[in-house]
Amino acid sequence: MEMPVYIFSGFLDSGKTKFATDTLTDPRFTEDCRTLLLLCEEGMEEYPMDQLAANNVVVEVIEDEEEINVFKLNELERKYRPDQIVVEYNGMWELAKFEANMPANWVIYQLICMADASTFGMYVKNMGAIMMEKLMAADMIVFNRCTDELAQSLRKRNLKMVNRRAEIFMTFVDGHDEEYDDGTISPFDLKLEHLDIGNDEFAFFYVDVLEHPERYAGKTVTFTGRVAKDNRFPKGSFVAGRHAMVCCEEDISFLGLICMGPEYLDKVHTRDWVKVTARIRVEQIELYEGNGPMLYLQSVEPCECPDPELVQF
Repeated sequence: MEMPVYIFSGFLDSGKTKFATDTLTDPRFTEDCRTLLLLCEEGMEEYPMDQLAANNVVVEVIEDEEEINVFKLNELERKYRPDQIVVEYNGMWELAKFEANMPANWVIYQLICMADASTFGMYVKNMGAIMMEKLMAADMIVFNRCTDELAQSLRKRNLKMVNRRAEIFMTFVDGHDEEYDDGTISPFDLKLEHLDIGNDEFAFFYVDVLEHPERYAGKTVTFTGRVAKDNRFPKGSFVAGRHAMVCCEEDISFLGLICMGPEYLDKVHTRDWVKVTARIRVEQIELYEGNGPMLYLQSVEPCECPDPELVQF
């Protein structure tokens, strides 16, 4: 049976324990199930054991990184028979080791990285590789203890380029929260005039270029996509894009961008895989129901189907 695993990572005093406590004492998370908390780091704040017990949470302390092995983890699953597992992971241990040593039925459902905004710059400078591993793997990133000045500094780093798929939030010392992306941040380096969109980046490009087409006006892009033709498309154009799975196989959609180039129409057919290079202009386009990106083709080359074929957010 598949075992859901939730991992809270980050360095000492980053807010992992408080965040995990709020999660583990929330009946919406723990109701009607037994939760095993693997505590790999004991920080300044302690868990309220009575509240955890009241929510059917059992705790196992792992003090040594060598205990992260498939035999030990299987033993703990047999001992406690949990329905789900929460891990407060040691910020100095490699996440890759935990993933490599998980039992075959353990599946990471969510990986949350916590960081103290006031010390983030110091950790990046002195332990950049360790910090970046956590940021790049995270599904959610939370920066605690933000001030307006620290938030501005974090946004200047443009961490969306480090991890395009993660949700990023900031909690401020006065108690309010903000989303990291305030509308000025792109997941791509817009200082570049030519953007080479990787196979695993197309979904992020598609969303950003449709939401903020003005960012990409005048830029040249290259990406791999599948051709679609339809009489509803502007004359002289076809659509190139990718099928994307948002959460499951029943939720697959085609994400396509209009490519203008009458000279290429007879050279491509629906369902062909092509590598396109095009220059973007922002135009009023009926299919977009307003202003949107029109890709003026510079080259179209046949190519093989990418592996994997589907893209994911």
